[in-house]
Amino acid sequence: MASGSRTVIYAALAGNLLIAITKFIAAAFTGSAAMMAEGIHSTVDTGNQGLLLYGMKRAKQPADARFPFGYGKEVYFWSFMVAVLIFAVGAGISIYEGVSRLLHPHPVESPLINYVVLGLAMLFEGAAWFVAARQFNRVRGKWGPFEAVRRGKDPGAFLVLFEDSAAMLGLIVAFAALLAGQLTGIPQFDGLASICIGLILAVTAVWLAIETKGLLIGEAANQHVVRDIRALVARDPAVERVNEVLTMHVGPEFILVNISVRFAPGLSGEQIQAATQGMDRAIKAECEHVERVFIEAEREADGPTEAGADGATGDAAKPTDPATR
Repeated sequence: MASGSRTVIYAALAGNLLIAITKFIAAAFTGSAAMMAEGIHSTVDTGNQGLLLYGMKRAKQPADARFPFGYGKEVYFWSFMVAVLIFAVGAGISIYEGVSRLLHPHPVESPLINYVVLGLAMLFEGAAWFVAARQFNRVRGKWGPFEAVRRGKDPGAFLVLFEDSAAMLGLIVAFAALLAGQLTGIPQFDGLASICIGLILAVTAVWLAIETKGLLIGEAANQHVVRDIRALVARDPAVERVNEVLTMHVGPEFILVNISVRFAPGLSGEQIQAATQGMDRAIKAECEHVERVFIEAEREADGPTEAGADGATGDAAKPTDPATR
């Protein structure tokens, strides 16, 4: 999944860079605020893709003493920063340019240049959108688009699709405003288009921020994963009752699991240790992306104890005395 997301981001970065250059050239020749807003939009998108690639690279760093569960959340942080940049830079400047042109309107010169650039931009943007949509459909499975975004744990799988969809909508608005201004002779259409593009970016940014916030602060794994883990643990003959199953995505492909169980009475410490090791292996084998498992054991006779199954080695810690916990 990560390699697929990276391919989508590279495709979007190359397309947006070419589009941004052509839009700025067209804006310089024609004086169109809408084209300037579109150029800013494409520049912000290009920077965003760079940040996403940087975040994905940082997330691959191995765990160390300071970050014992690794750097997987880096990709969530940089995805959130992308949303902030879209809102602050893309939307802010586009709306400012639009308001300025409404207050000081002037006709767009050489509209043919804008039509050519918008046509090329739609072609490049459409190709990038197709690549992003194909990858998104591959990872979303049986879920609908909005449900897949809500449940998705890899921002790269849907963030680029969001950006490309907003870009295509912005191009349509710019084209419509250019045509309306040319047919009616009303130059304010250009400023209105810039404001509309800014609002599109603002809505996109807020939606992205909402979707990445939960991942950044520690979102749980999807419910079907939690149900599978609970079922696997409950099937173990040494387990009398499964209490809590707590999960957290430390990265798109790294799930941390903490389980509280009550073991059957009469089990020895060695038996509990063997049971936790078996559950650790079963969970990692059956549940995709589960990397670390910790099991908090509770025996009715002795009170709660802790038997942790380490996700890296699968070694279960021996039960400890409740007084020392």
